Amino acid sequence: MPVAQINILEGRSDEQKEMLIREVTDAIARSLGAPAESVRIIITEMPKQHFGIGGQSVKKLGR
Repeated sequence: MPVAQINILEGRSDEQKEMLIREVTDAIARSLGAPAESVRIIITEMPKQHFGIGGQSVKKLGR
């Protein structure tokens, strides 16, 4: 059972996350030859103030 954990910044729509799950599942199933039904995807959303680039939070950078 392949499991993929994906960390993203908050702010994506439910539709975008559904597409991400679908596309990653397809890629894993295709590359590993695993049935799509056995693929698990975990999405963890981070608040923008919990991710930093160059010493500043993404929120402070306005991204």
